[in-house]
Amino acid sequence: MFWWKWRAMLGYWVARRLFNQRWAVETDWLWEWMQGQFARMATYDDVQAKAFYGHLLLHKGQGMGARNEGVRLLRLAAQAGDARSAYQLGVYSLQESIHQAGDPQQAADWFELALQHGHPTAGIKLLELYGEGGPEQTRDEKKAARIREQLGEHPLI
Repeated sequence: MFWWKWRAMLGYWVARRLFNQRWAVETDWLWEWMQGQFARMATYDDVQAKAFYGHLLLHKGQGMGARNEGVRLLRLAAQAGDARSAYQLGVYSLQESIHQAGDPQQAADWFELALQHGHPTAGIKLLELYGEGGPEQTRDEKKAARIREQLGEHPLI
């Protein structure tokens, strides 16, 4: 067991270094190997690997299967405490597409989680949802006041 996890960690480390090299990403067989390393490390309950591979699949994956797997990995990472994943799920929940309607309430829940874990702009998104100009489903002045108080003197407000 230890050998396999160590091998996965080493492969993931190499793949992450190659990810920053354009020639590696453009080489088909190497890109497939790199994706295999990302997927393998994500199965070992590594939160950062789940977050990275989830973002990659959500934004660069081919087809709905890859996008759905990216959302699943981001959900797992967000529930494990990754603020960026929770924020990205909030943004994804607001988007409307052929396959889903935008869900402001679900987005607010993800932004709340991201804010709890310290994401710097999640509070601003929550103010947009809870404030007067926000969607009818999520408009709540008491929550907006709580978020404003929590953010204090945030430079982007």
